[in-house]
Amino acid sequence: MTRPRHLGIPNAFPGHTAHFTDYRAGEIGTASLTPAGPVEAGSHASFTLVFTAGRFGMDDTGSLRICTRQVSDTGAPQFTDPKAANYVTATASNGARLALDFNPKLAMRPWSRTLTVSVVRGYLAPGETITVRLGDTSGGSPGLRMQTYCEPEFHFLVLADVFATCNWALLPEQPSLAVVPGPPVRKLAILPTQRAPGQEFALLLRADDRWGNPAPLPAGRHTLAASAAIAGLPDSFDWPEGARAHRIDGLRADAAAELTVTWGDTISNPMRAAPAPATAYWADLHGQSGESVGTGTIDALARYARDLAGVDAICHQGNDFQITPQGWADFNRAFAEFDQPGRFVFLPGYEWSGNTALGGDRNVIFPDEGRTIRRSSHALIEDLADAGTDALDVRALHRALRAEAGPVLCVPHVGGRYADLHYAHDRMLERAVEVHSDWGTFDWLLADAFAVGARVGIVANSDGHKGRQGASHPGASQFGSYGGLTCLLAPELSRAGVFDALRRRHHYATSNAARIHAEVAVTLAHEAALHIDDPALGGPADGRAATAGMGDILAGVADTTATFQAEIMAASAIERVQLFNRTELLQVIRPAAAPGLRLRVVWEGSEYRGRGRETRWNGTIAVRGTTWHEPRAVNRFNLDHLFITDATTLHFQGVTTGGFQALDATLSDLAGKLVIDTNLIQAEVKLADLHDGEQVWEAGGLGRRMRAFLLPDTGAKTLNFVRQVALSVTADNALYLRATFEDGSVLWTSPVYLLR
Repeated sequence: MTRPRHLGIPNAFPGHTAHFTDYRAGEIGTASLTPAGPVEAGSHASFTLVFTAGRFGMDDTGSLRICTRQVSDTGAPQFTDPKAANYVTATASNGARLALDFNPKLAMRPWSRTLTVSVVRGYLAPGETITVRLGDTSGGSPGLRMQTYCEPEFHFLVLADVFATCNWALLPEQPSLAVVPGPPVRKLAILPTQRAPGQEFALLLRADDRWGNPAPLPAGRHTLAASAAIAGLPDSFDWPEGARAHRIDGLRADAAAELTVTWGDTISNPMRAAPAPATAYWADLHGQSGESVGTGTIDALARYARDLAGVDAICHQGNDFQITPQGWADFNRAFAEFDQPGRFVFLPGYEWSGNTALGGDRNVIFPDEGRTIRRSSHALIEDLADAGTDALDVRALHRALRAEAGPVLCVPHVGGRYADLHYAHDRMLERAVEVHSDWGTFDWLLADAFAVGARVGIVANSDGHKGRQGASHPGASQFGSYGGLTCLLAPELSRAGVFDALRRRHHYATSNAARIHAEVAVTLAHEAALHIDDPALGGPADGRAATAGMGDILAGVADTTATFQAEIMAASAIERVQLFNRTELLQVIRPAAAPGLRLRVVWEGSEYRGRGRETRWNGTIAVRGTTWHEPRAVNRFNLDHLFITDATTLHFQGVTTGGFQALDATLSDLAGKLVIDTNLIQAEVKLADLHDGEQVWEAGGLGRRMRAFLLPDTGAKTLNFVRQVALSVTADNALYLRATFEDGSVLWTSPVYLLR
């Protein structure tokens, strides 16, 4: 028997997800849910779920399981405090005694989060009921905090073990409701970051609710203005009724310029209109839909990325061990249907999800459909007919991919499992590493790449599981960061163009889906051999050059110094730019303005590399002997976490997974001191001492620390600089930038490799 199609589970083919018994499922019982109307994402709500026993009743020690998806960040049910959020109660119509329990990882993936209601004394006869109040408000609870992202069919999936055999039946009829956006609180105007004069482009306008969901704006007249001439840009337009975004196509800057567009009180990211050897296209090459562990369908994911996030290219990366042959065929259908050269590129792919001990996660990317999926296992696929195509460790994966008839790329990343490059690295296939996603920030993966001699570029993506590829807010779950983007410097917007940029490592990466313009050039006094493929593979040079850009490899370099030139142009002020040669920090470059009275206190890092990497912070940050005003949070995405300020003190909770969060506040003066009292750091420092430089307090773990420093009163959003860099004569030179911005976003440029 196949999975019931009406459950809203995408591609519900046999074995697609955890198997529950189908034995007489239609006679086991029924479930109803009230109210059934739409509920706002992230709001508190109260529901009554009633299970009515079928012809078998429910035996003593039988139970219900009420499951939500593994990635759902609906509040965790609790049973002890009737005044607190997420309070849940249950009663039986005949007075049978019930027990409640919640385990976030009990039922099989993807329905892992499980509320169990057990009959611990008594039983149910046919027709008798169990009533579960999810978010019981009778004792003062505000209700159950709903998941923070939208879903047209959200389920409390109901399973019943009426025979007390621990074999739960999936009820054929499952109630559902829609989770919809809240009111818009943040408007975004999104431009491409670079186009040639005369080259057409589009402006995307969107408003997000407080949890990062694009939300409809009221119909009405809106005004636009540009800082430089844009042909085709209207002075005003009418917002379409019910639209969650609005795109204006056919725009053109006919002259070289640096420009922005103002939409009411919102200013877009900057765009450079200038001739260039390639065009900047923005991509999120790593996301999952509900066919594996994510949310919604692959079609909905593509529409979100194209129409709401406004990215130019995506790749779907479903967990291989959950993709049936029918599911893979449907994915290939979607890859082909949504791919539209010149408008939107959809690259085929999957996530090879092997255990860390066998190499860890890799994203496999193809330029065409019809390829073989090489699974790490058939862990959640019942049909083993194609198990012979599995690659059970990453070395076997590399061998199989090298034997492919056409091009293929493989990107190590950090997710639930992390890629172990020391176990295996393939120089031909693995041309980039992913340093940022919803899971966190992972500069250490780039350091691992250097340690094994890899010559890789840098990408950032979302690995989003909440149906928001390209603009992936982490919500209120184990994800600690807003997803990233990769800027591809490609000859054209097509699969071939995107693959060319990835093959050549011509790209850079940002966190927080930030659209930032960046250029890098390294110049030598003497020409060297230019290579597209890693020269360690033994191939001939592709030419000779004395100047190289992001991702280029120059071999046979005779120079002992190089000129490094860079330009950054962003919507946010630049906090600092770090210039690296491999893992060596060569210089920290800040805009010329002197530090002022703006205090920033940062907490960052992670516990370790694996799944439990979250570092939880709580405590106070305060000033004594002075006051502050306009305190604000940076990278505070989980609104459930405490952040309460007054004129001198912040009481806060936070979570970091390799990235950072921060407090910004403007001081009245530097007469007092800063006092930090948290679960990991206790420290004091005179505020005047911060004028001389940053203070750092280490907290163990993996880059776990707190920092305090002063920002200039007005920050610079552009930076151009030139530096002479001494080159190593004993090791690879890999020159790149890591820039941090005041809004919390980070930029990485792919290294320029200079080899002896």
